[in-house]
Amino acid sequence: MNSAAVLKIAAEALTMMAELAAPMVLTALVIGFAISLIQSITQIQEVTLSFVPKAVGVAIALMICGSWMIAQLVSFTQQLFAQIPSLLGG
Repeated sequence: MNSAAVLKIAAEALTMMAELAAPMVLTALVIGFAISLIQSITQIQEVTLSFVPKAVGVAIALMICGSWMIAQLVSFTQQLFAQIPSLLGG
């Protein structure tokens, strides 16, 4: 196993992590922006106001994208397990 293989696997893992985190992060970003916009328009500066909508939005995004996320993770893991013999030099 050489350093190029390790770097390739690490890059693929980081890309997979970003893909899997994107639905929840983008949902929280959009909801946070909307709540912030509403707070600035109405001049209500309550910090805890944005927590519940973000939590609900992230939970909904997880329910919608959860099966896709698990399928991607299983596919990536199977790909890594299939690479083990070639990485060990066999």
